[in-house]
Amino acid sequence: MATDHNQVLTLTPDEARQTADLTIRLAERYAGDDDPELLLDLPRLAVGLPVRTQRFLRTFATAEPTGFGVVSGHLFDQDRIGPTPEDWHERPRPNKEFPEEILVLLYAGLLGEPFGWTTQQDGRLVHDVFPVRKHEHDQLGLGSKELLTWHTEDAFHPYRGDYLVLASLRNPDRVATTVGEYVPDALSPADLEVLFEERFHIAPDESHLPKNNSHASDGDTGQFAALEEFIHERRPVAVLFGLRQEPYLRLDPYFMEVSEDDPEARQALDKLIAVIDAGLREVALEQGDCLVINNHRVVHGRVPFTARFDGTDRWLKRINVTHDLRKSRTMRATSSTRLIG
Repeated sequence: MATDHNQVLTLTPDEARQTADLTIRLAERYAGDDDPELLLDLPRLAVGLPVRTQRFLRTFATAEPTGFGVVSGHLFDQDRIGPTPEDWHERPRPNKEFPEEILVLLYAGLLGEPFGWTTQQDGRLVHDVFPVRKHEHDQLGLGSKELLTWHTEDAFHPYRGDYLVLASLRNPDRVATTVGEYVPDALSPADLEVLFEERFHIAPDESHLPKNNSHASDGDTGQFAALEEFIHERRPVAVLFGLRQEPYLRLDPYFMEVSEDDPEARQALDKLIAVIDAGLREVALEQGDCLVINNHRVVHGRVPFTARFDGTDRWLKRINVTHDLRKSRTMRATSSTRLIG
């Protein structure tokens, strides 16, 4: 795991056992990852985590010391979890790995508020990330053979998450997650000004499309109406925001377009992409690692790999986190739901 020392918190054996015992107890108490009582109780329940974990994640969220961090050493019981699934469709919820889903929810509760999308994995809050045979060549977390190009998660959307939490249930082939960030003073003031202007277009990635959600195949396509609006309106956005000296990122090069009539914007974007490419790093999550990503400071992707589809492949759990649920209220069915769309 190629990370700096201050980006990693390694649990002691006692802390790992404390964490595992907590999640197993909670899995017996709650009905699933979308249990309203579980979501309401998260801040209170997170007090049961080791103090060092609480401080590490709260510091990550409030002080932004780094763009990503890892909490390592979790005990993920492989016998209980069972083999890596072949697909996420029609899996019973909750499943045997519900304690690990509770873990990412607890971590989300320390960073902010967990949320999901009606247009991703049929509206589930905690997502599965593992290779699926029919998606081998797709730009999806379920892909494998193709490079998953680095990106800001859900860059197209104004209510995209502030953080991601990824828990590695297993990763025997050490398939690396790629991470990259902006380097201060890497671009000229003129290029920065262009990148801070709304001159770029970002389309939704394929994970939000009806073809990758089983509900759509049943004729229930209403939740994709807002997504279609984004596609057709093609609202221009800025790819940098915040402080000029230390800007935040909004990037997804694979799904981005720049007008042919704006070569200045194209040139500035290409320079920014080159800066991030030059500093791209690989983080190979071990079994029991949890990666937390600041979705405004760091882009992420995944290197290609050859999946075996034999139950032993890389398997992650993923949750989106926001600082402010209220900002997405107009796109949530009720004030209490965590699903945008």
